Amino acid sequence: MTAAVALQNVVKRFSDKPVVDQLSFEIRPGEMFGLLGPNGAGKSTTIRMITTLTEPSEGEISVMGNSIDDRASVLSSIGVVLQQVSVDADLTVWENMEFHGRMHHIAKADRQQRINHWLEYVELSDRRDDLVKTLSGGMKRRLQIARALLHQPKILFLDEPTVGLDPQTRRRLWEIIRELNKEQGMTMLMTTHYMDEVEYLCDRIGIMDNGKLIEMGTLEELRDRHGRGLVMTQKSGESGGSWDYQFFPTEQDAAQFLEAQADKTGMMVRASNLEDIFVELTGRNLD
Repeated sequence: MTAAVALQNVVKRFSDKPVVDQLSFEIRPGEMFGLLGPNGAGKSTTIRMITTLTEPSEGEISVMGNSIDDRASVLSSIGVVLQQVSVDADLTVWENMEFHGRMHHIAKADRQQRINHWLEYVELSDRRDDLVKTLSGGMKRRLQIARALLHQPKILFLDEPTVGLDPQTRRRLWEIIRELNKEQGMTMLMTTHYMDEVEYLCDRIGIMDNGKLIEMGTLEELRDRHGRGLVMTQKSGESGGSWDYQFFPTEQDAAQFLEAQADKTGMMVRASNLEDIFVELTGRNLD
């Protein structure tokens, strides 16, 4: 089966410094792939290369079997939802969709049908004649998703899709994204700084640091690899959230270790999560 996205030994240099360094991975058709990393890890540059906005310095990238050198074929296969609001605030919801449809040369009758469908899908039909500048942040993000889907892409790229949104709006966007992936089979690549978002949505996870892919797998594979149990010990003389973490193969192993300690003051056992593994690998939090 042809990979939806494939990178082979990809390098991107700025001023002779590698921002992405020998990056290789594949995304399977229908997969929801989460790309994590601290700021400056190379995630955004990677997405910019895959979506043809930036040329790689070395290596090969293909999208749906087409080299990114075939820009027209790649662009027809992908939809992109950027972290920054990229819809025109001085146009109406409908006008933004109409303009995007014309840019993709979608015939008028088909275009009108698709606009109606996707605005209804993201629950913006009742705001179609409103100026975008009057919409909330969550509505603007939903409009960006609807616009990205208008030309029926096979792969959707989501760069920090819920950043800055309130919890209720984030959850609604999660459901839209999950339905697109699980029920409609759309392949997705998502970057985010929210660990709960990745745990809920993503099939597999790639972790980047300093331009390199340092870990990849499902959440369960990562927990098997690094440890499912965790002993947290509060650092001596410190209060608040300053802890040492020690991984164990299982929670039972962690509990047995704790039980064997003569002094259990400031110690606790819990299951490991993605954030624990991320910090263990990179030595820092996402932000």
